[in-house]
Amino acid sequence: MAQLFAGTSGWAYPSWKPEFYPEKLPQKNFLKHYTTQLNTVEVNFTFRQLVKETTIEKWLNESPPEFRFGIKAHQVITHIKRLKDTEDFVKRFLGTIEALARADRLGPVLFQLPPNLKADREVLNTFLSTVPRGLRAAFEFRHPSWLTDEIFDCLRSRNIALCVAETEERTTPDVVTADFCYYRYRKPTYTAEERRSMVDRMKEHLRENRNVFAYFKHEETPEGALYAVDVLRGMNT
Repeated sequence: MAQLFAGTSGWAYPSWKPEFYPEKLPQKNFLKHYTTQLNTVEVNFTFRQLVKETTIEKWLNESPPEFRFGIKAHQVITHIKRLKDTEDFVKRFLGTIEALARADRLGPVLFQLPPNLKADREVLNTFLSTVPRGLRAAFEFRHPSWLTDEIFDCLRSRNIALCVAETEERTTPDVVTADFCYYRYRKPTYTAEERRSMVDRMKEHLRENRNVFAYFKHEETPEGALYAVDVLRGMNT
């Protein structure tokens, strides 16, 4: 049965007190509390550093079996090598999160491309051939040249999701390219009506037996976390 996973991009924010975290909750217990309210998180610091095995073990110990960790791919892959000649580093990167996969706790791996990287189908296809077929992966394209049927078909051929990213400047078309969906809601505020529209769209995916992963902007205010809680509750109405 398909499921909605909703959360934020990070959790270690004392400024979320007292609206999301209890006022007296120590920061070391933030993740444990977060997992009582939400069922996934998008880990962003893996964009700049490789996660340690001891950190993964800590995450696993502090979260329930149904919780999922989405992982942002390292910048060496997307921004430095720009998808070229990355096979060795992809293996190294995926090796660092293998414990999550073994525990069935790994959500999607997000490959977020730089805004100045223009579409190149050949480069994309070559890169996708290095991504293990069992990996749940999503691509966030930030140059408009990628948003074509040709590129969407490339993703479909590998069951890789198009990340539907919504910011104040741009919105990715809501195109399904995999057996799951990935949303990044980055606007600072969302009205109750906008959140109801999100839930309606997510319910469509669930009816089609597609899992949905949705992540709200984190930053220094608790709104994103509260929106995610609201969306999860909205699935039951």
